[in-house]
Amino acid sequence: MKRVVATGATGALMMGAVLVGSGLVGSGPGKGGAALAQSSSPFSGISGWFDGEPGSPLELKFDIEGDDGSLERSIRAASLVQGARAEGRITAQDILAAARGDYARILGTLYDSGYYDAVINITLDGIEAAQIAPLDAPGAVQSVTIAVQPGPQFRFSRADIAPVAPGTELPSDYRQGEPAGTGVMKSAAVAGVDGWRNVGHAKADVASTDIIADHRSDTVDSRVVLAPGPALTFGQLTIRGYERMDPRRLRKMAGFPEGERFDPEKIEDMRKRLRRSGVFSAITITETDGVGPGNTQDVDLLVIEQKTRRIGGGFELSNENGLALTGYWMHRNLLGGGERLRFDAAISDIGAETSGEDYSAGVRLDRPATLHPDVTGYLLFQVARTRDEDYDLDSATVGLGFTYLPSDWLTADIALLYNAQRVNDEGEKTDFRFVSLPMSVTWDRRDDQTDPTRGYWLSGNLTPFLGMDDTDSGARVLGEGRAYFTPGTEGRLTFAGRARLGTILGADLAQTPRDYLFYSGGGGSVRGQPYESLGVEVIRGPEGLIKTGGMSVANMSAEVRYQLREKIGLAVFADWGQVWAEDGFGGDSGSHSGAGIGVRYKTPIGPLRFDLAGPTSGDTGSGVQAYLGLGQAF
Repeated sequence: MKRVVATGATGALMMGAVLVGSGLVGSGPGKGGAALAQSSSPFSGISGWFDGEPGSPLELKFDIEGDDGSLERSIRAASLVQGARAEGRITAQDILAAARGDYARILGTLYDSGYYDAVINITLDGIEAAQIAPLDAPGAVQSVTIAVQPGPQFRFSRADIAPVAPGTELPSDYRQGEPAGTGVMKSAAVAGVDGWRNVGHAKADVASTDIIADHRSDTVDSRVVLAPGPALTFGQLTIRGYERMDPRRLRKMAGFPEGERFDPEKIEDMRKRLRRSGVFSAITITETDGVGPGNTQDVDLLVIEQKTRRIGGGFELSNENGLALTGYWMHRNLLGGGERLRFDAAISDIGAETSGEDYSAGVRLDRPATLHPDVTGYLLFQVARTRDEDYDLDSATVGLGFTYLPSDWLTADIALLYNAQRVNDEGEKTDFRFVSLPMSVTWDRRDDQTDPTRGYWLSGNLTPFLGMDDTDSGARVLGEGRAYFTPGTEGRLTFAGRARLGTILGADLAQTPRDYLFYSGGGGSVRGQPYESLGVEVIRGPEGLIKTGGMSVANMSAEVRYQLREKIGLAVFADWGQVWAEDGFGGDSGSHSGAGIGVRYKTPIGPLRFDLAGPTSGDTGSGVQAYLGLGQAF
C-alpha cells in the first residue's frame, strides 16, 4: 500500500512513490505531463558552456538557475542530448528524440536531489522540443539550450523507517533537516530490507510507504514500514545447466550451507567459489519464491560451462637481459570435477649480454573443494635450467600443496616439496637435496591487480627446509608490502611504494640452496642495475671468492605515476637495494640504487610498460637499462 498526501495551496502529483510539485506546468503538443514546463522569465543562474566532441557543429548550452555546479554536473551526466553529441549522433531526428527524452531524465535527476517544483525548458534553435511533433523534426539543429529552474530544495521534516533489524546501517542523510531526495528514500528502504536479510529474514520487504510533501514549507514527511517476515534457514539446492561437470562435485565446490541460517553473504560466497574454479562462463543463483517447509529458503543454481581449453603467454624485454617469453596451456574440468591441468614453459635471457639462456617447464594439477569448499589441492612437477653470470643451476621439484581462499582478498598456501639441485660455481659442482615446507599469506586490497591506484598488498612467506647429505637445514623468511595512493577525484596522479625484507635463518651460506639466497638488481628489485648484480663474495672456489646471493636483503621502491591522457601515462621512479652476507641483516654488505622514467600505454589486459633507468649509486652497473613488459612494475 502506498499513500501520498499533498498539503498547501499548490498540491502535489504522485508517480508511484515519487513526488512532483504542481509548479510543473505542461504545454504544447506532446507535452509529457509534469515532465515539461515553460517559462518566459529571465534566468539569473549560471550560463553553461560548450561540451561534447571538439569541432562538433551542434552548440549545447546549460542554464541552471542558482546552482553551484553540482546540480549541473548531475544533469549533464543524465542528458541524452549530451550523450548523443559526444557520440557524434547530431542529426535533427537524433537530437529531437534525445531532447524529448531528457525531460523525464532531468526531472528524475532533480527528484533525486530533492527538487520537486522545477521548471524545465529544452529548446532546439529557440523552439521548445516538446512542441515539435516526433515525426516533424526540422532539417537541422544548430543549437540546444537546456534551462532549468530547480525551485526550492525540499528537506525532511520527518524520516522514519521501522522496524529496523539490529546492525542495520541506514543512509546518514536519511534524517530530519537533510535534502529529501527520492534517491536517499530508496536507499533507506533498500538498507532496511538488507538489514533484515542479513539476520536471516530472506523474504523481508517494504510493506508500505507514506510520503507527504508540504509545498508551503518545502518539506517532506517520509515514513517507510518494513515487513521482516519469518527467520529462515537454507533448504534445498537445485542445480541446472551442467554438462561435463559431476553434479556431486559441483555441489561440493559451491559449498551450499544447507540447514544454516539464511545469509545473503553465503550465497555470494558460493558464486565466488564457482567463479574462481574457472570452469563456468555464467553463474546464476536465485532464491526461490515462497517459504519452504519448516521456514526454509530453497536456492536454484544455473551454470553454463565454458570451453575446456585455454592458451596464453607473456613477455618482457630488457636491453641487458634480453627477451623473456612465457606460455601456458590449460585444460579446465579435466576429470569432470573442476580439475585444472596446466602446463607452463618459459625461456629467458634470450640475447642477454652476461648470461646464457634459462629454461623452465612445469605441470600442475589443481582440484577445487579439496577438504573444504574454499581449499584447492594441487600436485606439481617442475624442472629448470639456469645459466647466470655467477653460477649454473639445474633443478627439479615435485610436491603437493593446498591453497586456501576464504575471500577475494586473502590467500594462504602451504606445500610439501622435494627439491634436487646441482650447482656449478665457476667449475665447482655442489649437489643440494632437501625437503621444504613453503607457507605464504597474501592480503590484496588493491583496486586493480594490473594497474593499481589505491589500496595495498601485503605478503609474508616462511619456508622451513630440511637438508639431506651436505645441505644445511634452516628457514627462509621473506615479507613484502606495496601501497598506492591517488589524491583527489580525477585519479590522474598516483603515488606507489614497495618495501621488501628477507633473511635465511639457521643455515650456513655455502650449504644453503643457491636459489634461496638473495640478490638485488633488475626489473623486479632495482631498475637501472643489471639483473642480480648485487650479491656477496663469501664462498672460496678454485680461483678465489665466488659471487653468490646473500643471506639477507632489503629493497625499497618509490614511483610517481601520472595519467597524461586516457591511454597514455608517465612514471618516474627510484629503487634501492642492500644485500648482507649473514642472517639477521648482519656481516658484510653492499648496496646500490637506480632511478628512471617510463611510459605506460593502457590495453584491455593491463598497461604496456616501457622504462628507462640508470644507476644512481653502487658499483654493480653502468649505462642505461631498458625494460618492456605488461603490467606495472609493482
